[in-house]
Amino acid sequence: MTRTTKPQNENHTACPMDSLLKLLMGPWTTYILWLLRSQGPQRYGELKAGMPGISSKVLTERLRMLEGAGLIHRDYKPTVPPAVTYSLTPRGAELKDVLEGLNDLAQRWHAEDMRVEA
Repeated sequence: MTRTTKPQNENHTACPMDSLLKLLMGPWTTYILWLLRSQGPQRYGELKAGMPGISSKVLTERLRMLEGAGLIHRDYKPTVPPAVTYSLTPRGAELKDVLEGLNDLAQRWHAEDMRVEA
């Protein structure tokens, strides 16, 4: 019996947590997920307006990446102009507790840092 080996994928890691963290650590990624989680489905323009400083190119790249990862859903309606709405998928919604935990920690650390600086 011959055993075949699978080719090594450069992006493959033995640690599932590492894969998840690499997915989330891209620029603006957690903020996009946070906005969709806290404010519900949004159109592209609403997302862009809620994220001062993000370029159209980066927002588009991040949305495509999150859609490809199965974390967000892109709903396209062929109207004039086309209506595109983004929302969390069930998988994306599973990040709720993680995002809230990170937010709580970030807020606490920020408050602690502000007290030290004062």
